[in-house]
Amino acid sequence: MSGRTVLLLAAAAYETDPEGPGVDAGLVLRAAAAAGLGADALDAAERAGLRRGPDGRLRLPGRRRLYEAVEPERRRAAHRLLAVAATGERQRSAGLLHRLLGAAYPDPGLGAELAAAQDAPHGERCTALAHAARLAEDPAARAEHLVAAADHARLAGRPHRTRELLDLVGDVAGRDAVRGRAALVRGLLALRDGPVADARESLLLAARLCAEPAALEARLGAAEASWALGDVEGYREAVGHGGRARPADSALDYRIGMAASIGERAGVGRVALRRVVARSAGEREPGVLLRAGAAALVAGDVDAACRLGSRALAAARDRDAGAELPRALELLAYGELRSGRHVRARAHAEEGVRTALAAGQRNVLAHQHAVLALVASLDRDVDTVARHAAATQHVADRHGLVQAATLAQWALARADLARGDAARAAARLGPLVGPGPRQGHFGIRMLAVPCLVEATVLAGKPGGAQVAVGEFTVWVERGHDPLAPAQLARCRALLAAGDPATAESRFEESLTRHERAGGDFERARTLALYGKWLRRTRHPARARTLLRDALVAFERCGATVWAAQTASELRATGESPFDSEPPGRLAELTPQQLRIARRVAKGDTNREVARRLSVSPRTVDHHLRNVFDRLGIRSRVELARIVDRTERI
Repeated sequence: MSGRTVLLLAAAAYETDPEGPGVDAGLVLRAAAAAGLGADALDAAERAGLRRGPDGRLRLPGRRRLYEAVEPERRRAAHRLLAVAATGERQRSAGLLHRLLGAAYPDPGLGAELAAAQDAPHGERCTALAHAARLAEDPAARAEHLVAAADHARLAGRPHRTRELLDLVGDVAGRDAVRGRAALVRGLLALRDGPVADARESLLLAARLCAEPAALEARLGAAEASWALGDVEGYREAVGHGGRARPADSALDYRIGMAASIGERAGVGRVALRRVVARSAGEREPGVLLRAGAAALVAGDVDAACRLGSRALAAARDRDAGAELPRALELLAYGELRSGRHVRARAHAEEGVRTALAAGQRNVLAHQHAVLALVASLDRDVDTVARHAAATQHVADRHGLVQAATLAQWALARADLARGDAARAAARLGPLVGPGPRQGHFGIRMLAVPCLVEATVLAGKPGGAQVAVGEFTVWVERGHDPLAPAQLARCRALLAAGDPATAESRFEESLTRHERAGGDFERARTLALYGKWLRRTRHPARARTLLRDALVAFERCGATVWAAQTASELRATGESPFDSEPPGRLAELTPQQLRIARRVAKGDTNREVARRLSVSPRTVDHHLRNVFDRLGIRSRVELARIVDRTERI
């Protein structure tokens, strides 16, 4: 029976946050000790299904069924024990909830105390405020508590519970403050999982109805919605329109900095945004850290953005802020991508996909798939890039996510470039980077200019990038990206291909700038393009040196698709890049496996091989796995090496 009592205590402890990740083991053990139970009771409970997680919290599968099967007086007795065991300010809310649930009749006097207990996880605060709403006799107070409970449910990453609570608010005509808070919660919810144009209108309404600081939160949310929409004028209006702010206020600096950075006062903007980053030094609030991380990205300090993303992630986990976890992972993934740390970017984006799905945040999910598409354009086949890009586009089209859609198209274009299809890459990038109604996102499109220049030059149509390079030059001078000066020099080298002296000078300038700015992948691209140009201008010895360096650099940063293309270019100089492969290994393959291996080595995707050989993509995938197993390899790059080396003998 002692083990059953511990199970009941654990099940009752869940009632303060029924959807939470687990219950405080110390609270349950203190309550068990107050009931006169020893350590053997916990052992018995663990044998009966109680689990202690790696975070030290207790988890109990089937807890609701167990709790409801017990007679009400035993449940109330368990809550009374837990109420006594809940000590300290951090457990004040839990103690009040257990007092309420342990009483035979509800105590209306507890409502105000429950509403006032602040220092608790968001899920627990949601439960406390929902109970306070039930106890409230005044309709206005009831509505206020329900809206506050909904906001805590949103912050805990529980969108369905948020909507349920908002639906209970009812008619609040004449109560602008409550209407404003409800509009704010609905807008912030839609910002993560809904059409962002609708989210913006809800947030602008909230900004008109709410007092500060809620009005400021609403304006910043409306600005974020405008950013996602790619509406530069709407963004300027949202960040430029501000209420009163204290001197040395980070939110004011953020608004000033962002408005200036997307205009012609980038220097002023960068100074203000750096102040935002500096003031975040002792910050523990996830939302504030995320805003500082966004400021660091726009100011061109990508490393600071990554550090702030890590801090926001840790703070969100510590504070039960489930709604902020996907956003922190999005900031980290994008920051790592911008810094060239693609393996880390993939790890954070993959975790971001899981957390965004769990939190019901499809808009954040779309951005994570866009990052995964960009990473896959380095080391995966085009089908993988297309799959992530399609997942992004599916949500972006419905919810108006211009930023996410731009990233997805950029990823597809990079995959085209990696496979040597420059014409298709140029066709994708032209509308995004150039002028016109189909222009890409104002905060992203300049990042894609180097790809457009490379694509148009390799496709034999360099004139298509001249206007974009002029705009890119102005953008680079504003200091938005530390890698951009090296990329600009590379663009100028490619466009000056008909003037050998100028082209060589610009390539050398680009490599010098890469040495100062870092970024292995971009440096490898410059080396590869320089080597390719030297080969075509009949300097094979110098070309080989640069192409070998590019090949090593691509392999070091995991860009296997680009490494395969560079290896092919190196072979064209008369040098085999991999002299260590033994001959004759293809003889181990069946005729069908050999046909598939040769097509894959040429750069075909599984779908393309399937079309050429009149088989299904699944059949190609099956044979390719067997090829890898038989040859003892793990990648298409290794297969290309073996095919090239063996068939040249």
